[in-house]
Amino acid sequence: MKRTLYPKLAAGYLLYGIIGFIIIATFTYHLTFHFLEKREASNLYRESVLISSDYAENYFSNAMSLEEIRAQLTALSAYLSGEIWIVDTRGAIILNTAQPELTESEETIAGFDVTDFGSRYYQTGRFYDHFTADTLSVFSPITVNYKVRGYCVIHKPMSSVISLANSLTAIAYQTLALLFAAAIAVLALFTWVVYFPIRKIAKGAAEYAAGNFQAKIDYHANDEIGYLAASFNYMANELNTLEDDQKKFVSNVSHDFRSPLTSIKGYVEAMLDGTIPVEMQEKYLNIILFETERLNKLTTSLLELNRYGSHGMMLDITDFDINYTIRKTVQTFEGACKDKRISCNLILTGERLYVSADISKIQQVLYNLIDNALKFSHSDSSITIETTEKNEKIFVSVKDTGIGIPKDSIKKIWERFYKTDLSRGKDKKGTGLGLSIVKEIIQAHGENITVISTEGVGTEFIFTLPLTIER
Repeated sequence: MKRTLYPKLAAGYLLYGIIGFIIIATFTYHLTFHFLEKREASNLYRESVLISSDYAENYFSNAMSLEEIRAQLTALSAYLSGEIWIVDTRGAIILNTAQPELTESEETIAGFDVTDFGSRYYQTGRFYDHFTADTLSVFSPITVNYKVRGYCVIHKPMSSVISLANSLTAIAYQTLALLFAAAIAVLALFTWVVYFPIRKIAKGAAEYAAGNFQAKIDYHANDEIGYLAASFNYMANELNTLEDDQKKFVSNVSHDFRSPLTSIKGYVEAMLDGTIPVEMQEKYLNIILFETERLNKLTTSLLELNRYGSHGMMLDITDFDINYTIRKTVQTFEGACKDKRISCNLILTGERLYVSADISKIQQVLYNLIDNALKFSHSDSSITIETTEKNEKIFVSVKDTGIGIPKDSIKKIWERFYKTDLSRGKDKKGTGLGLSIVKEIIQAHGENITVISTEGVGTEFIFTLPLTIER
């Protein structure tokens, strides 16, 4: 048996971990870095605006000296972990908090152009090659009397932003690791709860496919998989029973066909080779005719049962008088009753009693039950046929005082070809299919049939039909 489900599932979990790692390493890190960069630039820009509107404006309006401003801005730059520059419009650095003291020599930023910032108030990079590492530079204009006199520029190394982004990404990696560990735990739980039971079911199904219906799926749980396993076990048991029934069916058919065929073959050969003289051939031809009729009846019953079992029974439901139907059916057995000196007693409820059923099929049921009663009744006995109304149902009873049915055979009489040991000597013409047909017909009507029997006392068959209002 190929094992492909679990490796696929494990590969899916591994792929999930790899994809998660790639997403965090690229997409998540990129978003985190740019968020921190933008947030840091916004914070620095707010400080830059305050410096421009307060300290720097006072310097350009001669309200404060450069030394006083430098003292204030040096403390602020230490707090911000960056450098604060005051630059005039030409790019000359008037004040740089990174220098230990003020110098009279003027340093000019080569190529300084405020338009290089574009529409943004900050940029990252070396800032005109002034720094050796990437730096975040934020500027704001210094305006005095509605005229730009210079710019306040705050520089902060990008390493601080990168370090914070790496720290947050590390947290994301740790979260991913926890999620992956949880996924592995779920995978282990899935393996125990789902995969192992499915493997047992698959192994059992393979055994059933190979014809071994004795194998059982050892899994019991009150869930869908447990229900599936139980269904497979039930199916296997039914198939095993069906296989036994099929073997028994074939054996019974072979036996019931072989006996008359052997008789026919033996008598025909005896006639052909002269063993049976011409003057005695009529006797044996009648025996051959009898056996042929028996084979024909057996074949007809088999075809009828097969039609019921494979396509269902087509019923022509009508309302009819069951009492009248019983009387007409009993009349067909007058000759047989005379021969065995058996009387038929009819105990019928009312003059007319209407039921809703297929009249031809119910006639067949009555014929088979009465025929059975005659076969297994003693001479000089009686058969009682009774109808009773109860709870909008009609109960039809066919009761004899014959040999009865052994207790261990009562449940088997509905099986095809089944004959009790007591009946085999009495019923040479029976096929063992009559009661099977009776049960199929009654069940097709959605009704029930039962049997009550005592060996040596007699047998009673009772079936129900739905009562209808007389029209």
